[in-house]
Amino acid sequence: MLAIVPAYNEEKSIAHVVAAIKCAQPDMDIVIVNDGSKDRTSQVARLTQLATVIDLPVNLGIGGAMQTGYLYAARHGYEIAVQIDADGQHDPQALSHILEPLAAGQADCCIGSRFLMKTSYRSAWNRRAGILFFTWMIGWMTGKTFTDPTSGFRAVNRQIIEFFAGEYPEDYPEVEAIVLLEKQRFRVKEVSVVMHARQAGRSSITPVKSLYYMIKVSLAICITRIRNVS
Repeated sequence: MLAIVPAYNEEKSIAHVVAAIKCAQPDMDIVIVNDGSKDRTSQVARLTQLATVIDLPVNLGIGGAMQTGYLYAARHGYEIAVQIDADGQHDPQALSHILEPLAAGQADCCIGSRFLMKTSYRSAWNRRAGILFFTWMIGWMTGKTFTDPTSGFRAVNRQIIEFFAGEYPEDYPEVEAIVLLEKQRFRVKEVSVVMHARQAGRSSITPVKSLYYMIKVSLAICITRIRNVS
C-alpha cells in the first residue's frame, strides 16, 4: 500500500503527518509529492527518512501532484493507494476504516466523509455551501448521493491507480474525479471519518475563490459527464 501526500508549503506539518501515517500503518509506504513548495517542505520530509520525496519543479496544483503520485504507484506495482493531505486534517488512524471496503471487495474507491455521520467537525459557511451544492450536482448527474464530495481523504484499488495515472482532473479534482469514476462504472463508497483543523498555515480558499471554485468545477463536471473517456 502507498500513501500519496501532495504538499505545497507544508514544512510545519509534514513531519508530523509522515510520523502519524507510519504509526497508524507501519507497513504503508509513503510518497511526498512536493508541488513546487517555496519553503522547506522537501527538506523536512526527507529528514524523516520515512518517505520517498518527489520534487516537482513548478507548482502544478493538487491535480498534477496527485497524478504524479498515481503514476508513481502504477509504475511501482502498488495494489492500493491512499490520498492524505499534508496539513494534518486527515487522521491516519481512520485509514483502517477507509481501506476496509476495498479489502472486502465492496468498493474500488472509498472516500472519508466528514458529514456521513455527525462529528465534531465544523466548516466555514462558504465551504459547507459549496459541499452541499456539489452533493446536489453529483446526485443530479449520477443518481447517487455523496455527502462529502470535496474530501481528499480517499483510497483506491489497482484498477483506479492505473486509470488515474493516465486520466486525472487538473484543478480542484476531488469532485470531478467522483463523476469520472461513476461514468466509468467504478464502485465508489463513503465511510464516516473525523477530521481535524489544519495544523499550520491557512487555507487559500476565500469566499471569492469559493465562488470561482464552484463555477469552474461545475463546468468541468459537465464536460466530464458528456465527453468520451476510454
